[in-house]
Formats: sequence, C-alpha cells, structure tokens
Amino acid sequence: MNKLLATLIASLFASMAMAQTAASNPDVAKAEAKADKATAKAADKEAKVDAKADQKNAKAEQKAGEKKAEAHSDAMKDKAKAQAKVDKADPEDKAKQTAKAEKTAAEANADEAKAGIKADKSVAKTHAETAADKAKAHAKTEEAKAEGQANVDKAAAK
Repeated sequence: MNKLLATLIASLFASMAMAQTAASNPDVAKAEAKADKATAKAADKEAKVDAKADQKNAKAEQKAGEKKAEAHSDAMKDKAKAQAKVDKADPEDKAKQTAKAEKTAAEANADEAKAGIKADKSVAKTHAETAADKAKAHAKTEEAKAEGQANVDKAAAK
C-alpha cells in the first residue's frame, strides 16, 4: 500500500513538472497545437470515410434485396404459368404438363438461388472494400497522432 501511494505521489509530481515545462516552452505549446489540429483533421476525414462507407454498404444491401425480390417474383410468375398450363390440360395430357411444370419450377428455383448468390457476393465485395477504406482512414489518423506526438516530444527535448 505504501509503495502504491508513493508511486502515485511521484507520478503526480512528475506530471506537474512536465506540465510546467510544457507551459513554459512556447515551442512545445506550438507543437501540441499543431499536433491537435492535424489529429482533428485526420479524425474528421476518417469520420467522413466511415460515413461514406456505411452509406455504400446500405446502398449495396438495398440493391441486393431488390435483385432478390425481382428474382423471386420472376420465379413465382414462371411457376404460376406452368401451373396454369397444368390446370388447362386435358386429363390425358395432365401428367405430361405436371412433369413440365415441375421442371419449370425447379429451373425457376435454381435461377432465383443463383440471383440471390450473385447479390450476396456483390454485397460481400462491397463490405470488404469499405472495410479496407475504413482501415486505411483509421491508419492515417493513427499516423497523424503519432507524428504529432513525435513533434511534441522533439520540441520538448530542445
């Protein structure tokens, strides 16, 4: 407990001494202001990239949903047409028309599944691209922070 208290008191005095040194050195204050400005600018750019990426993701998901809905609608139309032919068929042709209708339904389901897969693939690609954009923007922000801190440390060392 005594060691902890001694460490806390020592760190308090050290931080106060550093604060006084920074306050008394105009170069350090100038470097800190410049670093803060650069960091804020980078963070603002990062926020814009994030917002744009989120908007792009939402747009891709909406487009994929529309494509899937359109594929489902087309499949249902094809199935309905095939069933209508079965219903109109003569009793002796009904078995043949039923087989054709089943084949048409299977093809429609396959086409719908392919369209869904294609739409999902497009969404996944967009998510990957936007994640990369976000990561780059975050890295630039971190770089600006580190560069600013290095300049502050350099000014303090003078």
